[in-house]
Amino acid sequence: MKAKTVFFCTECGNETPKWSGRCPACGAWNTIVEQTDKPVKSGRKSVFSTTVKAERITELGTSDEIRFLTGMGELDRVLGGGAVKGSLVLVGGAPGIGKSTLMLQICKKLGEFSKVLYVSGEESTHQLKLRAQRLRVESENLYVLSETCLGNVMECVREEKPDVLIVDSIQTLYNEEMDSPAGGVGQVKDCTMALMQLAKGQGITVFVIGHVNKEGSIAGPKVLEHMVDCVLYFEGDQHMTYRILRAAKNRFGATNEIGVFEMMDWGLKEVENPSEMLLSGRPKDAPGTCVTCAMEGARPVLAEVQALIAPASAANPRRMSNGFDYNRFAMLLAVLEKRGNLKVSQCDAYLNIIGGLTLEEPAADLSAVVAIASSYLDKPVPSHMAAIGEVGLSGEIRSINHMEQRLSEVQRLGFTQCIVPEHRVKEMKELPHLELLPVQNVAQALQLLVQGKLMK
Repeated sequence: MKAKTVFFCTECGNETPKWSGRCPACGAWNTIVEQTDKPVKSGRKSVFSTTVKAERITELGTSDEIRFLTGMGELDRVLGGGAVKGSLVLVGGAPGIGKSTLMLQICKKLGEFSKVLYVSGEESTHQLKLRAQRLRVESENLYVLSETCLGNVMECVREEKPDVLIVDSIQTLYNEEMDSPAGGVGQVKDCTMALMQLAKGQGITVFVIGHVNKEGSIAGPKVLEHMVDCVLYFEGDQHMTYRILRAAKNRFGATNEIGVFEMMDWGLKEVENPSEMLLSGRPKDAPGTCVTCAMEGARPVLAEVQALIAPASAANPRRMSNGFDYNRFAMLLAVLEKRGNLKVSQCDAYLNIIGGLTLEEPAADLSAVVAIASSYLDKPVPSHMAAIGEVGLSGEIRSINHMEQRLSEVQRLGFTQCIVPEHRVKEMKELPHLELLPVQNVAQALQLLVQGKLMK
């Protein structure tokens, strides 16, 4: 039989009969790639139960969904309280960010109550041993395998019968029945399907590491993220020590939790109080900086917003933002121009969130406005003051949710003043040693800054 040539879209995974410049399913350009596959037997043998009888959902129990702790509290938080038996978790991140380090570190705790098989297609068993010694990982229940052939990995799983399987990485696995190189769209899709059937059919918890390409997405077809139960992204600059783990998808928990780690010489260290970490080294009484409180899931996190306003060096002023939505940044500049009477349209404007954190909720609007105005007016914001609130197009300061939790975190870290929306002050309980500064609009917030009433 002749080999079959198929075409896949790397963005959505759609299969097309011929190549085209634009995917007919998702409309993306230049995402169609060619794969030549050998003819295989019709269909992969499923490891699911052969019973096809439907069952009432009210008669099904949830006792099979057993959660267990991985030994890394920050990872358990992002997973929704621990890993779920029989789940397939995809961990993605840039090269050198610490994905393999995180997976090998959790083997120490998992080895206390379960059998773990660590499959590496990038390192030899000797290299894994050296890295395990550096990370202080020793366990009699930890088995390592250096293999890239999917068939050999499946055979080892059948022999060893592990409770947890870690694959590092999915781009190195290949199915020898397919005539295409490892890392191709067809190979990644086929190997992930096999691992999914293994997890669901035999109740093995599978962690899969995936590399991130230059566009910032996990290499391989987009359908890969739809196949797994959880998609975790490990973020951060590899030249900095802090790492942030966030969930882009989680079938067993929320997707708005984050885990914070610090990269040490001996491995990853959990940061249980990220607010203190993000505010460490903050300059005192410096223009262009203000603190806000963002909610990352159920956890309030204090973040420093820095702004720099400088005379334009070209005809078109530059606008740059890091960790803050660019379009929202442009909107806040327009509000300051119109409602705050600050001529920022003729200046270069830069906004940065310290520590690699990304603020996606509108509660950081007021802090960004105060930081921009502070830089423009060259008036420092007191180091003991924070700002929380959403800014509307008419310049009004609107309320946000979880206000009491945010203020409690602000007070706990030693702040004594906080600018808040005025119409929410009556609903808030008084906190000792924290003065609330209610404002109705942007003009009132700027007036406090100009008149120096924030200083004590």
